[in-house]
Amino acid sequence: MKAFPGQSDELKRRELFELRLRQKGIALLKTPTLEARKEKADSYPLSFSQQRLWFLDQLEPGSSVYNVPVAVRLYGSLNVRNLELSIYEVVRRHESLRTTFSVKDGQPVQVIGSEAKLCLPLIDTSTLATEPCEAQVQRLALQEGRRAFNLSSGPLMRVLLLRLGPDEHVLLLTMHHIISDHWSRSILVREVTTLYNALETGRPSPLAPLPLQYADYALWQRRWLQGEVLAQQLDYW
Repeated sequence: MKAFPGQSDELKRRELFELRLRQKGIALLKTPTLEARKEKADSYPLSFSQQRLWFLDQLEPGSSVYNVPVAVRLYGSLNVRNLELSIYEVVRRHESLRTTFSVKDGQPVQVIGSEAKLCLPLIDTSTLATEPCEAQVQRLALQEGRRAFNLSSGPLMRVLLLRLGPDEHVLLLTMHHIISDHWSRSILVREVTTLYNALETGRPSPLAPLPLQYADYALWQRRWLQGEVLAQQLDYW
């Protein structure tokens, strides 16, 4: 899922930064409040960072340079179905993980899918006796990380589960940077873990509904950084 300004640690760093600027007599631009969309639409504009990544993909389609891979080693008894349900719920929670990118009126737009198109393939490495187990894991992880995404058709997140033994697995998650980033990797793993533990103990999800989605941030950024405000920023940089 795509991280965006509004998370607590980010706010603390921003407040400290603004305080230091004020102490130096540097005026700050007043920014509008970031709010959730009041109405849903068929598509939304890209944030500036998404637009940059979309443009780079147009220049070099099929590149895996901006893939964001995650590998998590799992020990102990594993309920594969509950793991799949946990990942599915995270994709449902975060719109960015259900987003693809198309062109409308000559401009790139993000389209948020209504459903999570996801399955969890399982490879039992014990059936691949041609190489040592760890070598298989390394090879499959590299293979997954290098597989390109199609930004227009998606999905832009893949999962693959490797079974090394009865009580040892490796979960491979790969996302395109246009829908995720390195900050988000820890959030993804933490939420999947939380949901899996809840399912295993028969409890409902303890995760609160998300007040904001990445499309809210993209709209906020586009509405703010335009006209005179955008011109001032461009002049400064």
